[in-house]
Amino acid sequence: MAAAVGRLALWLTCRVPVDRDIARRVIAPYLYWRRHRERRPAVTTRQYSSDSKDDLTVRYLDGEDAGIVVVGINRPKAKNSISKTLVKMMFEAVEDIKKNNKVRSVILCSLVPGIFCAGADLKERAKMAQNEVGPFVSKARALITELDNLSVPTIAAIDGAALGGGLEMALACDIRIASSSAKMGLVETKLAIIPGAGGTQRLPRVIGVSLAKELIFTARIVDGKEAYRLGLVNHSVEQNDSGDAAYLHALELAREINPQGPIAVRMAKLAINQGIEVDLSTGLAIEEACYAQVVPTKDRLEGLAAFKEKRRPHYKGE
Repeated sequence: MAAAVGRLALWLTCRVPVDRDIARRVIAPYLYWRRHRERRPAVTTRQYSSDSKDDLTVRYLDGEDAGIVVVGINRPKAKNSISKTLVKMMFEAVEDIKKNNKVRSVILCSLVPGIFCAGADLKERAKMAQNEVGPFVSKARALITELDNLSVPTIAAIDGAALGGGLEMALACDIRIASSSAKMGLVETKLAIIPGAGGTQRLPRVIGVSLAKELIFTARIVDGKEAYRLGLVNHSVEQNDSGDAAYLHALELAREINPQGPIAVRMAKLAINQGIEVDLSTGLAIEEACYAQVVPTKDRLEGLAAFKEKRRPHYKGE
């Protein structure tokens, strides 16, 4: 590993003008993932619970869908609101996903019909002392940042209301799919507060500054069709009788991602996420650094061989 880091540092020094910054922001996360991938055995599937009474269920799909992880929020009485317990469980779920090199995509959804997540658990919040509120919001913000930082593609399936912190969770995902009847909004100003888990930063990056200001200032709620028009979601689908149209569409999308080279997908996500925050010249250097990581992989050679032999490639993430 030390030799590999040395070679990479030399490559960056010779070819990338912003070597230290890019090494820190682009290569370091990749090496961290590789280190865990090489040293840890494959993580055994952890089912938090199959009991519908529990707040979170994590399913690692198998068969043709192996590599897809479905994270389902299940707090029907609280409208899937974000509690201390849910934050803790989601942190654990994200940590497990990060350590499992077989994961290729994650779907965040709800197991409660008609609701995605209603935001913070205000009943729990009302019982908190004033000095407890800040640390809890910080922890929720950190959770959403961890979700944002997952190296694999993440898809939010919004089959119902996603308000406040619920929409902030969805904004941290790479792709959002909503049913046409879903309701979305950052409604915090109604409570004389502001979005505190990334909403003021991620929403403008998704739909533009002026539209984000309008939605946040007015606490406006939009449906799935309007969200699609605004660019807030990638797809709006008509809801079905079982109330899971967005989830089914998300699953189809995850199945499209599944056969692609997993390291290539991770590197593409990293290049996009880091490059969008900098000028074009630096972004191109970031792309070059990420491209260098896929060149020596066995998957790249498998892709070329499959193309030559006119067959479907079988990528292993190596």
